[in-house]
Amino acid sequence: MDKPIYKRVVLKLSGEALKGDKDFGLDEKTIMNIAEEVKKLQSAGVEVAIIVGGGNFWRGRSGKEMDRTTADYMGMLATVINALAMQDALENIDVLTRVQTAIEMRQIAEPYIRRKAVRHLEKGRVVIFAAGTGNPYFTTDTTAALRAAEIESEVILLAKKGVDGVYDSDPKENPNAKKFNELKYKDMLNLELKVMDSTAASLCKDNNIPIIVFGIENPTNISKVVFGAKIGTKLKED
Repeated sequence: MDKPIYKRVVLKLSGEALKGDKDFGLDEKTIMNIAEEVKKLQSAGVEVAIIVGGGNFWRGRSGKEMDRTTADYMGMLATVINALAMQDALENIDVLTRVQTAIEMRQIAEPYIRRKAVRHLEKGRVVIFAAGTGNPYFTTDTTAALRAAEIESEVILLAKKGVDGVYDSDPKENPNAKKFNELKYKDMLNLELKVMDSTAASLCKDNNIPIIVFGIENPTNISKVVFGAKIGTKLKED
């Protein structure tokens, strides 16, 4: 397909997606490969917002002996590191980019303002949302659902590492696991499939925002999905 099928998308990247084959931190080659795919979308007139996780540095639930709120705030700061790395990669290939954080840190990023984010997108800039929702007890999956609803994104691209879609059981443990091409949100919730947390799924369900879950090991999947390729699993309400 020569033309993209979506005008405005939210790309959700886990922290694991940015570390490549490393055990920890960032892999510059992987980040640059992802940036190249985002540039393809921007060049085709697609408005792109990115949500980044922080699991390559820290997850809130990693601090088992910590106060949960403190551990979650540490996770939010990890997402800011990833957002800046993604911004740097994009700007190195001449893609105009803005980072907006849910926790104010004016020296390095704009505070999140919905109208300003939408205006950036309309001007062809890529917007990277960092620091989650700014609140503990909420995942970056929930951030993706919330921001997608706020900016009226047509779809969430949920790029996963280690899996190429949604299965009825863990394909790593069950070689006979069945992959879904399409799945309704209510079925995902009823089957208790661990695609994303229930808060994020409910937000997408209530706002009728489809999600496409696909593997990020091959970053070209990002542009392929937006240009209409049948990759991964599509989650939708109807």
